[in-house]
Amino acid sequence: MMGRVVEIPFPPKRIVSVVPSQTELLHDLGLEDEVVGITKFCVHPESWFRSKTRVGGTKQLHLDKIRALQPDLIIANKEENTQQQIEELAREFPVWVSDIHTIVDALEMIAHVGKLVGKEDAAFHLGREIELGFYGFRKADRPVRTAYFIWYKPWMTVGGDTFISHMVEAMDFENVFKARARYPEISLEELKEADPELVLLSSEPFPFKEQHIAEIKEVLPNADVLLVDGEMFSWYGSRMRLATPYMKELQKKILPGQRED
Repeated sequence: MMGRVVEIPFPPKRIVSVVPSQTELLHDLGLEDEVVGITKFCVHPESWFRSKTRVGGTKQLHLDKIRALQPDLIIANKEENTQQQIEELAREFPVWVSDIHTIVDALEMIAHVGKLVGKEDAAFHLGREIELGFYGFRKADRPVRTAYFIWYKPWMTVGGDTFISHMVEAMDFENVFKARARYPEISLEELKEADPELVLLSSEPFPFKEQHIAEIKEVLPNADVLLVDGEMFSWYGSRMRLATPYMKELQKKILPGQRED
């Protein structure tokens, strides 16, 4: 997805995944024995988290541990991993890098990975299941003006060029910071000026709690402020098939009585 050519032995027998959502995808494609290394943030499935070799965090990989595993394929991501470490690994091992900004990108990634690891049929059916899940959302009379936060002190939201923003807008919600890029820092004064009707506080990477709702309510007393499962908005792999029913239930709370599309 970066326009690079990657040569691998096919099918790969020793895979290291350094992206949590893509690790879960590899599991759901049936690669139980082939995946030999994961990160400390690859918590799904729990059985892999307990049994597979952990090679550090997504931003701080332990390259020596990866070298010891002698992978014939490393699966990474442009945003979640650091360019320096990925380039260093790519000098020694085949490294395939995803680049995800939209729901379409995520579906293409699933198809690419399926082909890469010899699981094209499983990837096709998974992708189709996810794609069908995006049908049946309620149609708002007008888009709900929404802010989605991922970090606290500083407050950080999501710009319109992020996968999270595309997931939010799939619910017919409008990201009030869609004109911004990536993950901008936002003051509470800027939030007040943007005047969203709905504020979503994610469970990751910062674990927002009930006490943070009160801070938002001080500047936006009339807004709905909800805690949400961040995995459902940011994991761009097989978890998307769980995300769509989760998002539809959330949408029902915000848009009661609206028709389904």
